[in-house]
Amino acid sequence: MKACVDIGGTKVAVSLNTGAGLELVGKRSEPTAKTGRHDALAQQVIRMVDESAREVGIDPSRVQRVGVSSAGPFMLNAGLVELASPNICGGLAGPARGLPNDWMTATLEAPLRHRFTESVRVENDAVSALEAERRWGALQGFEHCAYVTWSTGVGMGLCVDGHVLRGKNGNAGHGGHMFVSDNNDALCGCGNVGDLEALVAGNAVARRFGADAATLMQHARAGDADAIAKVDELCRVMGRALYNITVVLDLQRISIGGSVFSNNQEYLLPRLQGFMRGKLPALTNGCELVAAGLGDRVGDYAALALVV
Repeated sequence: MKACVDIGGTKVAVSLNTGAGLELVGKRSEPTAKTGRHDALAQQVIRMVDESAREVGIDPSRVQRVGVSSAGPFMLNAGLVELASPNICGGLAGPARGLPNDWMTATLEAPLRHRFTESVRVENDAVSALEAERRWGALQGFEHCAYVTWSTGVGMGLCVDGHVLRGKNGNAGHGGHMFVSDNNDALCGCGNVGDLEALVAGNAVARRFGADAATLMQHARAGDADAIAKVDELCRVMGRALYNITVVLDLQRISIGGSVFSNNQEYLLPRLQGFMRGKLPALTNGCELVAAGLGDRVGDYAALALVV
C-alpha cells in the first residue's frame, strides 16, 4: 500500500495506490497548511494519509511507503528535505508577500520518516511530473525533454541524454526564478523582483492585473483587447523561458501542464509555439511544445511515479 502526496502552494492532495496499476483511491485535498509550527505541513500530510486510509477501509499502519511530489526549492538538514517554497514560507520575502508565517523552511522529510518506515521519497513536483510524463504521458520515448508547470508557481523538470537532472540539493529546474524580462514590477515569494514566477505565475497575475488568471483568460478569449495584450505579454515572457531551456539543453519535446496552462491550453499553446517558431532553427527546430499527456491528473501520477 503506497501513499501519493502532491504538495503545492495552494493545496495538498493525497491518494493511495494498492498496487493495482494506476488506480488511485481515497483521494482528498485541502488548502496547504501555512500557519503554526514549522512541521505543520508534514503533520497535515500524515493526518490526511491516515484519514484517506480509514476512508477506504484500510488500517493506516499498512501504509508505510510514500512518494511526495512537492513545490520547492528544497534545503537539506542532516540530509533530509525541508521546503523553502516561496508560496509556502513567508520568511523568504517577508510580510510584503502576505503569507501568514515567518518560516524560512517547512520541515518535511524528517517527520514523514518517523511515520512511514519502509520508504519515503521526496522530489520536486516538476521533476516528479517529468517522471510521470516519461512513464505514462506525452514524453514517453523522449530522452531530451522537459516538463514545465504553469500554475500557482512556475517549475521545470529537465531530462538530457535520458538522465533526469536534480542538482546538489534536488533543485535543478527552478526556472521560475530566472530573469527573462526587464520588467521589475512584481515581488516573488523568493524575494526576487521581476523573475519569471513573479511575472506570469497564477498568483502573480492577480497581484499585477487585479484579476485572477481565469478571469483574465476568459476576457482575452472573448476578444477584450486589453486582456489580449496582457495575455500576449505573459506568453512572451513564458516563451522566452521555454526558448532558453530549449537552446541550453537541446530538447526534443516540452510537455506543459499546471492549472493556468491546462485550463486555457487551446488559447495559450499556439501563442507559446508561435514565440518559439523561427528563432535559431538549428536548435529550436525539432523541439515540440505539447500539452501534458496526463492532463489534470499529472499531479496525482507524479507522486505515484516516485513509488512504483
